[in-house]
Amino acid sequence: MCKKHDKMLELFCRTDQLCVCLMCTEHKTHDTVPLEEEYEERKAQLERKKSEVQKMIQERQEKVEEMKASVQLNKKDTDEELAKTAEVFTALVASIQRQQAELMEVIEERQRAAQKQAEGFIKELEEEITELQRTSSELERLSLTEDQLQLLQSFPSVSSSPRTKNWSGISVRTYLCVETVRTAVLQLEETTTKEMKTLLQHIEKTKEDLQKLPEDFRLRRIQQLYAVDVTLDPNTANLYLVLFEDGKQVRCGNTRQDLPDNPERFDHCICVLGREGFSSGRFYFEVQVKGDEWDVGVVRESINRKGDIYYCPSDGSWVIWLRDGNNYEALDEPRVPLSLSQKPEKVGVFVDYEEGLVSFYDVEAETLIYSFTGCSFTEQIYPFFSPSLYEAAPLIISPVKHTQ
Repeated sequence: MCKKHDKMLELFCRTDQLCVCLMCTEHKTHDTVPLEEEYEERKAQLERKKSEVQKMIQERQEKVEEMKASVQLNKKDTDEELAKTAEVFTALVASIQRQQAELMEVIEERQRAAQKQAEGFIKELEEEITELQRTSSELERLSLTEDQLQLLQSFPSVSSSPRTKNWSGISVRTYLCVETVRTAVLQLEETTTKEMKTLLQHIEKTKEDLQKLPEDFRLRRIQQLYAVDVTLDPNTANLYLVLFEDGKQVRCGNTRQDLPDNPERFDHCICVLGREGFSSGRFYFEVQVKGDEWDVGVVRESINRKGDIYYCPSDGSWVIWLRDGNNYEALDEPRVPLSLSQKPEKVGVFVDYEEGLVSFYDVEAETLIYSFTGCSFTEQIYPFFSPSLYEAAPLIISPVKHTQ
């Protein structure tokens, strides 16, 4: 019933989305229809909406099943890759051990042969020594006799030289057969090279597969494998920078500190380096970047410490920055404006020294911000941090959380 006129609600005002009676004249200029008509229309809409929702549910259930199947397939592929890797390493180790055992057997056999030969020579020599000592004793006894007849009769038998061998050119071979050892080593080298080639091909394929992973999976893999502990180096900090005691936070102060202007300290650029440098391999660290201005990246050891710095790879810096709260740029050559869907609160920095790669990630969104590729690293690389001049918000080196 209409509360105002105490009449049956027979109409529906589409303009105000209200049920009204025939006496509600304020709705006469509005789009009104009989209640039954609106009921039928709304019921039809409900059926369409139910069908649409059911379809959305079905689509998402199918997507869930698809993802589960994808996870299972990925697990199967991962298990196969692990098995192949173990097989390659096992074959390589087994081959080396087999070649080592064969070479050791050759060496030991030649040692046994040399020992046997020496024992034979020693036995002959000892027998000759015994015979010579007997002859020496007989000669000594005969030389002392005064019996002329005995001396003349015995002389022929004792004066003849005993049967002995000429030992001047005889010796025991105390060295190994060089050719046999060389052959064994060459066989080992050939086998190892072949197995290493197979292993390297497998590693390259694994790296290619890693490049094909979605960025969120790739970032998680990087976090698991390459996270390093970075602390700030106070000896490099500009004199206006304030470093916290934990060595993980830095902000810009209002006054210049009275500290030595040592060679490694930045005297103009408001920045600081990480204490640890890297000259090979891969490493990853994360920085909390609250505020409207900041610079984060890596630089080479020989970056200019005195005077202005021009951010670019050719001058030894691989950096992204934020200006005026929403202007993100990669300081490449030329500079690249970055259009980000959301403001990152934590930036991850990944460096592959051998590949010449520096990548920046939005850690919370698990998305790639920008990558410097084809970088030429010829010296140590250091993490680089520069907080805003006008804000109290510090840059904070965060511990890396290994998400699954």
